[in-house]
Amino acid sequence: MSLTEITTLTASLGFMDRKDPFGLFADWFADAKKSEPNDPNGMALATVDDEGLPNVRMVLMKDYDERGFVFYTNYESQKGQEILSNMKAALLFHWKSLRRQVRVRGVVEKVTDAEADAYFKSRPRDSKIGAWASQQSRPITKTLEFETAIAMQTARFGIADVPRPPHWSGFRVKPVSMEFWHDRPFRLHDRVVFRRERPDGDWSKARLYP
Repeated sequence: MSLTEITTLTASLGFMDRKDPFGLFADWFADAKKSEPNDPNGMALATVDDEGLPNVRMVLMKDYDERGFVFYTNYESQKGQEILSNMKAALLFHWKSLRRQVRVRGVVEKVTDAEADAYFKSRPRDSKIGAWASQQSRPITKTLEFETAIAMQTARFGIADVPRPPHWSGFRVKPVSMEFWHDRPFRLHDRVVFRRERPDGDWSKARLYP
């Protein structure tokens, strides 16, 4: 590749000039919602267990703002227990259609009861029933055990509103690092990382070698 071609690629890095990672994320997420065929809000969530062994799984981001990225789960699940033990996590958004990814590392806080109640109320009724019936991450020991639990909870609530289970709520990952990666030809990928010492601190920014 000639120096002229490399310069042309570099000149296209409009996002390199951005000073606000959340504004940049909003732009990229808007693009992803237009181009991703399924779940543009899907993100890999990484946690560690008591021995420091990592776990990663896909979850759905349900909200975000300058405070951080929110998802909901059973607090008694494996990921719930791992987060509650150290209140730190990492996220990865990968939008294959755009050849972009965003890495997030940060500390975790519980969402408020009001936030959790509002989101739970918006869920389909069957999902609400499932939140009561599922002993998430624990073994199913008998055939049709889960189906039986669903039937029992359905009968329990009848036609009444289904309240949020006390063990079901949300987490907010509050970033101290956000890295934006954009694929380029010949592995001349664009990488820019925003960092801060604490979730309420000021951001610094650096470009990284691919």
